[in-house]
Parts: sequence; C-alpha cells; structure tokens
Amino acid sequence: MNNVMKLATAALLGVAVLSSTAMADAKKGQKLYMKKMKAACGFSGAKFAQKHTQDEWEEIHGAGKFKEEAEKICPGLKLDPKYVDDIYDFSYEFASDSGNVPSC
Repeated sequence: MNNVMKLATAALLGVAVLSSTAMADAKKGQKLYMKKMKAACGFSGAKFAQKHTQDEWEEIHGAGKFKEEAEKICPGLKLDPKYVDDIYDFSYEFASDSGNVPSC
C-alpha cells in the first residue's frame, strides 16, 4: 500500500508540473511581442493589444484566427504558431477594455 501512495503522489506531482509549464503567460507574451513583433508592427504592444476588446480577442482566438488577425494588424509579420497562445494572453490582458497598460 505504501508503494501505491508513493506512485500516486509522484504521478500527481508530475501532472501538476507539466500542466503549469504548458499554460500561456501574458508576461511571456509581452516579452515575445517586444522581441519578435514590435519591429514588424512599428508600434508598441499597448497599441497592438488595444485594437480589440477582451471579448473580441477571445472570439478571435477561439475561432483559431489569432495568427491571421495579428498578421492583418501588422502587415509583413510572420507569427510563429508556437507564440500564439502567449501573445494572445498578452493581448487579452491589455485589451482596450481591460484598463491595463503594458510597459512596452
């Protein structure tokens, strides 16, 4: 019975660690915007995020069209799909109706 408890605890810990690293992050999205998108867009992350409200960003992302929308806002941008979730979180966090202002 002791081995079963150890195995269950290890499995729970493993799942907790893996799930937390798989989540997107607004701070990481802000850094990615500054590093990968700001030059192509030609304006700050605040202007980018404020192109839509939180509901609009959520709808765009839910429809799987976030990459296309970002590339439409920033002509010439080729957004890597692995950055989409973090940039989305950044955009949602600092959307026009959020009241938050990023520092980039």
